[in-house]
Amino acid sequence: MTDKKKFVIGSRGSKLSLAYSSCVKNLLIKSHPQFDNNSIDIKIIKTSGDIFQNKRISDIGGKGVFCKQIEEKLLESKIDLAVHSLKDLPTKMTDGLCVKSVVKRNDPRDAFLSHSNKSFEELNPKSKIGTSSFRRHAQLNLLRNDLEILTMRGNIDTRIKKLKNKEYDAIVLSLAGIQMLNLTNQVKEIFNIEQMLPALGQGVIALQCRNDDKKTLNILKTINDKETYYCVEAERALLETIGGDCDTAIGGLAKLSNDKIFLKSELFSNDGKKKFEFQSSGHFREAKEVGYKVGKELLKKAGSDFTAERS
Repeated sequence: MTDKKKFVIGSRGSKLSLAYSSCVKNLLIKSHPQFDNNSIDIKIIKTSGDIFQNKRISDIGGKGVFCKQIEEKLLESKIDLAVHSLKDLPTKMTDGLCVKSVVKRNDPRDAFLSHSNKSFEELNPKSKIGTSSFRRHAQLNLLRNDLEILTMRGNIDTRIKKLKNKEYDAIVLSLAGIQMLNLTNQVKEIFNIEQMLPALGQGVIALQCRNDDKKTLNILKTINDKETYYCVEAERALLETIGGDCDTAIGGLAKLSNDKIFLKSELFSNDGKKKFEFQSSGHFREAKEVGYKVGKELLKKAGSDFTAERS
């Protein structure tokens, strides 16, 4: 630990990131008698993704824009634990770091918000919908091709403010983040999994620490949600297989039932016009293998219509 008295959690400074970190802090206090409110500090660290809020993620480095600076503090032992939204983490883990624990998954679905009282289906043609995600862009286009889907960046508060200022007719956000900030009353509709498969890892809080920090690894083990962890293993293996990151147009969700894990996924062509689907299952202890299998099948189906690297 960085300090005999303090356990330090590194977090982005957005309201949502701080809500995630506070959630983890409370879990640690409940699970470990050595912790109380004064023995855990949350340290705010600015990332590239926070600094350049008006640019598309792919234009400021893509992989790791919300993690790099936090990971650097972790490697320098300035913090003991990094709390991330799992879908922000690159698939290739930074050398010296690991994620061996995750918090129980929140609702992974996507939410529809509008300044009118309309549902998604009731939106007028040519309505403007804001989203930061290539995946959502492609999925929304498949559901309705008569809408104008526009890129939007910024934290949840900023996006809701832009909606209220009528810069957009509607926006689509992760339901998990909205619930964490107690903003569910803003939601007009929740997309079901058949309409919009969520991003891989959506709704999961990842707990990252140093590989060699046995003390922290043991502390985190007690708050790890095993069911979520196995699902995450499958989803991350799939993402790794296709060479994807948080900016790739892919949706997928793993579910555990008894001792089996089921993984359903869809990958979009680079132009977003074609969708390739595959699902598979296996024993939960073979979660990664299931993920690799689904990834390979999706790549086979997509062929030259999908390449992982964007220009």
